[in-house]
Amino acid sequence: MQKKILDVKGLETRFRTDEGVVHAINGVSFEVNEGETVGIVGESGCGKSVTMLSVLRLIPMPPGVISAGSAEFYEQDLLKLSEKEMQSVRGAQIAMIFQDPMTSLNPVLTIGKQLTEPMLLHLSISEEEADRRAVELLEMVGISEAEGRLKDYPHQFSGGMRQRVMIAMALSCNPKVLIADEPTTALDVTIQAQFVDLVKRLQADLGMAIIWITHDLGVIAGLAQRMMVMYGGLFIEEADVKELYANPQHPYTVGLLGSLPRLDGKHAERLVSIDGLPPVLYAPPTSCPFAPRCEFVVEKCLEENPALEEVAPNHKVACWVDIATGRMK
Repeated sequence: MQKKILDVKGLETRFRTDEGVVHAINGVSFEVNEGETVGIVGESGCGKSVTMLSVLRLIPMPPGVISAGSAEFYEQDLLKLSEKEMQSVRGAQIAMIFQDPMTSLNPVLTIGKQLTEPMLLHLSISEEEADRRAVELLEMVGISEAEGRLKDYPHQFSGGMRQRVMIAMALSCNPKVLIADEPTTALDVTIQAQFVDLVKRLQADLGMAIIWITHDLGVIAGLAQRMMVMYGGLFIEEADVKELYANPQHPYTVGLLGSLPRLDGKHAERLVSIDGLPPVLYAPPTSCPFAPRCEFVVEKCLEENPALEEVAPNHKVACWVDIATGRMK
């Protein structure tokens, strides 16, 4: 049985704006086991990145504030640690690859300087040892002539190579959990495929858990074992990947999957679109946040927000309606 290493319960995050308080995350709970890959999917603005930034306590405070919840990593609550204690976790035990490598890398520091910095901070090794490991990491992620490239700057690398450098930085201290925040968004499809294969190979070699944040359901299908669908700052469906693709139970998940082009000829009709826009939550959701866009909406959806409940083994859904029959559960 896999060991649970990250257990998040009841996470709530708010942001104060000129228009009011935005309730970005509204009681999110999930867990991650050793060595598994978990996908978090949903359209832009649903709270995917903010959830993980909250766990790592990287949201700007103010205007943000983590108002409730816990995030236990190996049974220590990350939300209760001091900033100094968190610095020993970030980068060393939980690492994160950000979406845009050009803005994540410092343009005035060499790649070697940025690669060795976390190792010198967390591993207590000499500069010579850090340089040797930096070369090994660059070679591991497929960058040729690695030793000479340590002296280069980010602008001297292509987008795909910068993303590989970000992976090398994230892996430099052998983290237990790697969070990848839409890492393939800015890459063309060929480089995307190479990137995904690289991450899968590195995970097999290093045994780390991966949380992969994306809005691309095609990428996550061949990468994750388990998938969580997010909407309105809440998880609305969670299942093993094959089960979720074969048997989606939430109307939003059905819409997401229906928007994917297919090559197997099973769906020759036009792609599905989901009318409307995601909610801007100036108050905690008291009804289903997807109700205004849902074709299965019933009166109870407008009165009460459903909880995420198990409907089959390892399959949870937050919906009042059985979409197969269109009736209340």
